[in-house]
Amino acid sequence: MTIVDAHIHLWDPSRFSLSWFRDDLHLPPTVSPEDFRAASLPLVEAAERDETPVPLVERAERDETPRADPVPGPVATAIAVQAGDTLPEMTWLRELAAVDPVVRAVVLQYVPATEGRAGLATSVLNDQVRGIRVATPGGAPDLSDVPGLDALCAGAGESGRVVEFLVRPAQLEAVAALAARHPATTFVLCHLGLGAAEPTPQWEAALRRVAAEPRTAAKFSGLATAPGDHARLSALAATASGAFGESRLLFGSDWPMSARIASHARLVDDVAAAWGARADGFWGATATELYRL
Repeated sequence: MTIVDAHIHLWDPSRFSLSWFRDDLHLPPTVSPEDFRAASLPLVEAAERDETPVPLVERAERDETPRADPVPGPVATAIAVQAGDTLPEMTWLRELAAVDPVVRAVVLQYVPATEGRAGLATSVLNDQVRGIRVATPGGAPDLSDVPGLDALCAGAGESGRVVEFLVRPAQLEAVAALAARHPATTFVLCHLGLGAAEPTPQWEAALRRVAAEPRTAAKFSGLATAPGDHARLSALAATASGAFGESRLLFGSDWPMSARIASHARLVDDVAAAWGARADGFWGATATELYRL
């Protein structure tokens, strides 16, 4: 069973600026599709050997009983989510996805502009662009400070593209309301609308409000806070599948952000342990359908 990694990032600051990038974030200065393929190579090698990519000694060290079945892998397709918000970066990502054998689709950032419904991204939309992301975790709880949202959602629905949201828990109710106003558009939450934060009853209630809208889904991404974060990931898998069902959740590694916590192969293994015997669509079929891969 191969993987669709629905959430990775690529960048090259020699070609465009990233306003948030700092040395103290301990991230690589440049990240290419080749770097991602190298990071996910242990899954390829393990699949060829028909074994798990995580050594059994590591499993023993974290007091985990080895599973009889190998974890999913390798990564057949990845979706690159724009890390910044500039037009040169959008163009670069689109061109990469047109030729790369693994990174075959992109999600561009929503930057309100006069160019069209997709804002700044309107001028570079093509078949590789399968979604637009609204990243506003520091914005107003009701999303009122993001102009043009209804036009964006209507346009995405008409063009068959996904609208993604990177938001904090307090903004989930507004995402749910937006999804209710646009029933023909598919909405995907990044990182369960939680990320590295601690889950609360308020977050879970708001997550269920989003999940109540039938054209919503969520990425199980950006959630690990430590290597072998089994208790947290297992609890979040139970909560998320209880809200969305198993068929509206999809795997994303959030690489290379996640590489500061664990290798790509280790993260896949940890998520697989948390996901358990739930539906296999989580690893690829759901993303394939939503993003028209």
